[in-house]
This record gives sequence, structure tokens and C-alpha cells, in this order.
Amino acid sequence: MNTFTLGERIQHVAISATHLIVRLADGRQISTPLEWYPRLAGASRAQLDQWEIIGDGEGLHWPLCDEDLSLSGMLRGVRAPA
Repeated sequence: MNTFTLGERIQHVAISATHLIVRLADGRQISTPLEWYPRLAGASRAQLDQWEIIGDGEGLHWPLCDEDLSLSGMLRGVRAPA
């Protein structure tokens, strides 16, 4: 069962040299270390810039990196497997 509220939807993504920063519809920003996601940490800037919001704002997909992340996992502090 989906327990997300309308505010808990991804609206925008920014990627710094060290962090993945996600802005939610309610104005919050979630920042997680890029090193938590090995596929993203090893990707080129061109690959990182090709992201898309999936599932009505519940996750992110990087087609060039073959990586999918859920907002739920980011909020719980779940790292991607190595």
C-alpha cells in the first residue's frame, strides 16, 4: 500500500559532486551522499544528467546508469547494493 502524501512526491533533482539532492512537492529537500549509490557515483556527468521521475514522483530512474531509486528508500536512508 502506498503511504505517500501529495507533498511526498519528487519534483526536482540536483546532483553535486558528492550528493543527490531531491526537492519534494511540499518544499522539503532530501540530500543523500552520492557514494550510497555506486552506479551513480561512478557515472559521468552526462549519464547523471539523464534522470527521470517515475511513478507519480515516487522514484527516480537513470536509463544510462541502469539505476532506479525510490523516495521511500531515500527517506529511510537505504543504500543501493554494491
